[in-house]
Order: sequence, then C-alpha cells, then structure tokens
Amino acid sequence: MSGELLWFLVALVGAGLFAGFIGGLFGVGGGVVVVPALYAAFGALGVDEGVRLHVAVGTSLSTIIATSWRSLATHAKAAAVDFAVLKTWTPWIAAGAVVGSGLAGLAPTRVLIVVFGAGLLLVAGQMGLASPNWRAFSDLPRGMWRAITAGGIGVLSALMGIGGGAFGTTMMTVSGRPIHQAVATASGFGAAIALPATCAYALVGWGRAGLPPLSLGFVSAPGFLVFAALTAVTAPIGARLAHRLPQQTLKRAFAAFLAIVALNMLREGVFSAPPVPPSALVASP
Repeated sequence: MSGELLWFLVALVGAGLFAGFIGGLFGVGGGVVVVPALYAAFGALGVDEGVRLHVAVGTSLSTIIATSWRSLATHAKAAAVDFAVLKTWTPWIAAGAVVGSGLAGLAPTRVLIVVFGAGLLLVAGQMGLASPNWRAFSDLPRGMWRAITAGGIGVLSALMGIGGGAFGTTMMTVSGRPIHQAVATASGFGAAIALPATCAYALVGWGRAGLPPLSLGFVSAPGFLVFAALTAVTAPIGARLAHRLPQQTLKRAFAAFLAIVALNMLREGVFSAPPVPPSALVASP
C-alpha cells in the first residue's frame, strides 16, 4: 500500500468517526463533515469534477441512514423525542428529499457547490450566533405551512447531503421547543431524508460518466461502507453526551470551523468549479 493511499484511508477513518460523533452531539446529521471530506477525497482520487460533489452528497446521505436511526434510538431511550412531530412532519420531509435529489441530478456542479456552501454558512451562523432561548413562533407550523416548511427542509437537506437535523433543530427551537427535545426529535428527520434521497441519487446518477469505481449512480459503495460503519459507532456516543454537556462553547468553535469550510466551498463554486451539468455526462453506450 502506497503512503498516499494509506493517508487517504486514515483521513476517511478519522472523518467518519468525527462525523458520527458530531451528528449525535449536535443533531446536524454528520453530513456537514462527510460531504467536504468525501469531496476532497474524491478529488485526490481524480474523480471527474462534474460529478464529484454529487457523489459526495449522495454517499453522505447513504451513511446518514445508519447514523440517524442509531441517534434516534439513543435519544428515545432518554425520553427526549416528540414522536407526534415525527409522525406529522416526516412524510413532507421525505417528499421534499425526493424533490431535492431530482433537482441535484439536473444541477450543474457550480450550482450544487454554491448551494452547499451557502447552506453550510447558514448552519454555522445558527450554531455560532443564535441563542437557544430565542423564539420566533409560539408553536410549530401546522397545516399548509407545516407541509411547506417540512418539504423545504427535505429539499435543502437532500441538496446538501445532510440529515435535516440542522434545519429541523433550528425550526423547533425558534418555535418554543426545548433544545434537547429539538435535537432528539430532529435526529429522526435524518431517516426520512436519507433513505428516499439515497435511492433517488442512485437512480438519477445511474450510467453517468466519470463516477468512482463501484458506484451505484451518485452513491459510492466503498464510501458508504466505510462511513456508515464508523459513524454508526460514534453517533450514540455523541447523542449521550448531548444530554450531559453545556454545548454553547463547543458549538461556537465548531461553527467557526464550518464557516471556514463554507466560505472555501463558496470560493470554489464561484471561481473554480466548471459549470457542467451532470446530465451532460452520460456514459457512451
């Protein structure tokens, strides 16, 4: 094994363990770490720029299937999950995730990078600057507004490759829900997003040129196996610590890290990424 490949595997292992821990601790799904890590790793392997971020997002969503279920189970044992919210919100979130995945299949690389960078900057701002005690609404949206809000969370999360916890947690806290209940309940949004979105990314990416070896459309099978196994190990640890630690200082430090990653992605999307739609990269028969 070459030294370059060895360090590549070490980086994947470290990112996978860290992503699972972050997903459980902050309810952000881990995708905010997995997507940039996979994007960089695929770049080092020479994966085509036109599909690199699409595969990173699709693979990230596939790993969230395992992470979200384990995080949700751990939070449920602590009696922190509002299952009534999950029952009424997840159908709309899942529908939005399918729509977002379809849009991603049509989006040029430049657009997807900018969407991810801008969304990540919003996550960083919420984590670092928002007060958990700030309230904008007296309760969660209902009726048509619930469908629109939940669907929007699904669309944006699928485009970014994250589990929905970041936006779901924010929506619940500004609607008067306690932070621990918000984190716990929003961890369940990940399953509603990840499973349908992963299937959709596999379908819309099927047969595209330039994909990494052993990929199912926009989902890398090796990436899924490595990250799913490692994130599933550390997600419960982060979820347990979420109920014991004061999170504000940690959140601000992590938000600063996310802001740097987001700004770098935006820089690359605006100045570097080629505007090539993946639909134009269909493999020749």
